[in-house]
Amino acid sequence: MGPIRGMKRRKKTEQKNVLPAAPQSPQPEPLDWWYEFQQRITGPLSGSESRNAVKFESVFKISRRTFNYICSLVKEHMETRNFSTKNGKRLCLQDQVAVALRRLSSGESLMNIGDSFGMNQTTVAQVTWRFAEAIEEKGLHHLCWPKEQGEMEEIKSKFERIRGLPNCCGAIDITHIMMTLPAADSSDVWLDGEKNCSMTLQAVVDPDMRFRNIVTGWPGSLSDDIILRSSGFFKLCEEGTCLNGKKMVLSEGTEVREYIVGDSGFPLLEWLMTPYQGRKLPDDKSEFNERLSATQMVARRAFVRLKEMWKLIQGAMWLPDKNKLPRIILACCILHNIVIDMDDIVQDEMPLSHHHDSGYHRQSCESADKTGSVLREKLSVYFSGQLP
Repeated sequence: MGPIRGMKRRKKTEQKNVLPAAPQSPQPEPLDWWYEFQQRITGPLSGSESRNAVKFESVFKISRRTFNYICSLVKEHMETRNFSTKNGKRLCLQDQVAVALRRLSSGESLMNIGDSFGMNQTTVAQVTWRFAEAIEEKGLHHLCWPKEQGEMEEIKSKFERIRGLPNCCGAIDITHIMMTLPAADSSDVWLDGEKNCSMTLQAVVDPDMRFRNIVTGWPGSLSDDIILRSSGFFKLCEEGTCLNGKKMVLSEGTEVREYIVGDSGFPLLEWLMTPYQGRKLPDDKSEFNERLSATQMVARRAFVRLKEMWKLIQGAMWLPDKNKLPRIILACCILHNIVIDMDDIVQDEMPLSHHHDSGYHRQSCESADKTGSVLREKLSVYFSGQLP
């Protein structure tokens, strides 16, 4: 069909009669969530907008970038439930994540968190638990054993740069999460060697203080040896499913398999190196112990950072639900790894102490596997050749 006659002339006439559009006033930009959020809460969060970035990190111990990533991670799971303040205002996704992070990072009581955020204690508890479930479901890929050989080779290289241990794949340690339990529930099984009610957390850590494998939920009364042997990680290593990568040749005829390092509370195994015990050790054995201790320090520091950042599990928890607590601990470990994976600068401000269990004495395990003893001796001889 051809063009309609007169169409061009009418268009020109219409254009002459059209007045220029009046300039529209710019629409106000929506307020940043954090600016609006801090207007609804009390205490140290009030203040000038110019200091928002500093205030946010001091309150939640993570950057806005990491916060936004966590929100995107749990969005689908968290938005399936509706939570409200005491005034009936619906909590948006950011509100819920903020409440949960504040509870986990500050360790404050449900009452204090509720008063600050304008909600009742039950809502704070429900939001926090919902968040822990979401982090476990959507963020578990941040806590996993290296799947690619190239990733494991990088881990080995970083460990070797600490104090020269070759073919080392991880450092293992155990910490206690203390609890205050009612008298009727504080049975001897939860009483540890320091007479505290506690739940244990065992973790294998990489050189960047990232948790690679954790086991939690066991009572504090159990020894490090028993907890290790009861774990799925122990079974995988014994079966040869884990720590089964290529051996490293130290010298002609001397090979070293993959292994992890632990303190004297763990058994000496083919895949787990522990220090020599006793006083006045020969130079080669003392040298080995010093190198192993410096390497295993990574795990202790990881626990310090975990508890310092997520203070809910730092002190004695008041009447926790022992069935839910292991998943709360897991959520904190995943968040710990997310901060590392996001290269969050907040982690650089955390302490590097190695006292994660203040007042606890180091355990001693006499169990020693023959193959493990042979491997430890090979490493000692290897280091003795490096002594001045």
